[in-house]
Amino acid sequence: MDENFGQVSDVIQTALDKTNKALSIVTAAEQDLDKVSQIAGNGIELAEGLNQFVDSSEEAFQTIGPTIRQNLLLVQQITNAAGDVFAQLQNSDLNNLPTVEDLDRIASRLGVAVKLVDSMAELLGNINNLLPSQPLADKITQLNSISDKLQLQIRLAGIISDAMRRNTTPPTDVIAQLNTLSKDISSGIGNILNTYESEISPALAAGADKLRSTLSTSAETLQGAKDRIPDIADILASAKEGITFGQAELTKIQSELPQIQSKIHEISETLANKSEGFIQALNTVSSLIRNDLPKLGNKLNEAADFVRNDLPNAEKQIGKASDFVQNQLPEVEKGVHRVATLVRDDLPALESAISKAADKLREVEGNNQFAELAKLLRGDIEEESAFLSSPVQIKEQQLYPIPNYGSAMSPFYGVLSLWVGSTLLISLLRAEAENPEGKFRGYELYLGRLATFLTIGLLQAICVTLGDILILGTYVADKLWFVLFAMLVSAVFVTITYTLLSVFGNIGKGIAIIFMVFQFSSSGGTFPISMTSPFFQALNPFMPFTYAISLLRESVGGILWSTAIKDILWLCMFIALSLIVALALKRPLSSLTKRSAENAKKTKIIA
Repeated sequence: MDENFGQVSDVIQTALDKTNKALSIVTAAEQDLDKVSQIAGNGIELAEGLNQFVDSSEEAFQTIGPTIRQNLLLVQQITNAAGDVFAQLQNSDLNNLPTVEDLDRIASRLGVAVKLVDSMAELLGNINNLLPSQPLADKITQLNSISDKLQLQIRLAGIISDAMRRNTTPPTDVIAQLNTLSKDISSGIGNILNTYESEISPALAAGADKLRSTLSTSAETLQGAKDRIPDIADILASAKEGITFGQAELTKIQSELPQIQSKIHEISETLANKSEGFIQALNTVSSLIRNDLPKLGNKLNEAADFVRNDLPNAEKQIGKASDFVQNQLPEVEKGVHRVATLVRDDLPALESAISKAADKLREVEGNNQFAELAKLLRGDIEEESAFLSSPVQIKEQQLYPIPNYGSAMSPFYGVLSLWVGSTLLISLLRAEAENPEGKFRGYELYLGRLATFLTIGLLQAICVTLGDILILGTYVADKLWFVLFAMLVSAVFVTITYTLLSVFGNIGKGIAIIFMVFQFSSSGGTFPISMTSPFFQALNPFMPFTYAISLLRESVGGILWSTAIKDILWLCMFIALSLIVALALKRPLSSLTKRSAENAKKTKIIA
């Protein structure tokens, strides 16, 4: 830092130079704001004047189209007349050939045609540039091509005129080229005239409108710029204030640099003087680190091992000793006192009793009864106890295993979600289709709308099953059958709930919800049905949930087709029963259902 401190002074001086330039630029911008405001005002007046000019020249814009059309007709007349003259050059009769004066006159008229065509091309080009889609580009290209051909005709006519002045025969190829050019020019102008009303005239009108719109937008833009000039003045004033403040701070820092440099130099010399002692201290510390630190590390490792391995056991032993001292030591003292009492008072009687017992044992040993008792005692008591406690060993073999509880419960929750989905369908969708003229019968309306409900129900089943497999990662042994069985279950539920809604109206929605509550408890989905009350056990065989859950369980654990076919037949029977109820009761109950729905609407509570 001491050696390179001069660079800091250079950087600060550069910054001061930059701030001086920035301050001069901001000052100049503030001085020119009045000129900018004046220019914007003049621009607004100019744009408004141009708008007035455009409005006053409306008739001139309207005459542009007819003028261009008239010029095209004039150019067509000139080219047709030139074509007639050039056609006479192909006659073999010398008396019918045009004169040199005729050719010069035609060349002069062609020059007029070139000027007309060029002016029209330039005018159309200016209008075309105003329009975003460039609709006149092809017409401008055609006019430029016609202008080139007319100029070529003028040059070729001059070649023939020079030949006739020299009393020489005009070149036949030049004459042929002149006639070809005449036909091309006449055809090109004819094409332009044919599309004039459909393409050129609308483009001219659009160009005039675009010009007026551009001038109006320019005036608005200039007015907006003029309105923003005070904001720009505020910004410039803030910038000037910030630059002035920064310049003052830089000047202050520049004035303090000598003091800072002297302090840094003093610190540098101090460090240089103290570095030798610092290095010696480092050498001392390094020898300590090399020699003693490994030993210290070993001691720390031993202490850490003691803390990790032995300290918990020591704490337990200390705790036991503390508990012994606090709780059991008084009892030990009492026991010692009792032993002392026993030795003093009861020991003589105990000795006589032991002598009598020894005599009895000697008598038993003489009769070989003691050997039988020892043989009995030598038996394996633990093995005999284990046999008596568990005389039968059970070997378990799993059939159709399911690895986790969540997968085992997926059939129940899948069936429940399908019933809830069908219940939401009848709550959200209309049950009756429109039949204004009465040309459809009741069963036709029922079956037609049922097809709509079934389509949505099948999509719900696909979403539920694929979500279980792909998103939740549920274990399923037969994935395809799991999806197909769920679609069958959804079709059964949708048919039942739609039949309730179609036949009973809003009352059917309540029946569907009550039916779900009964099935929730009587289907045996969460625990065996034998653990429920007799009422739910009696309902179990008649609930669709019973067979739907059983069918999905077959696909999750592995299909036993005898059980699966039985469940499928029961579910199909529920569909058939729903259709029979709907076709039999829909017509007789339709008037009652409609009347109850109207009465419900009158309450202004039920939709």
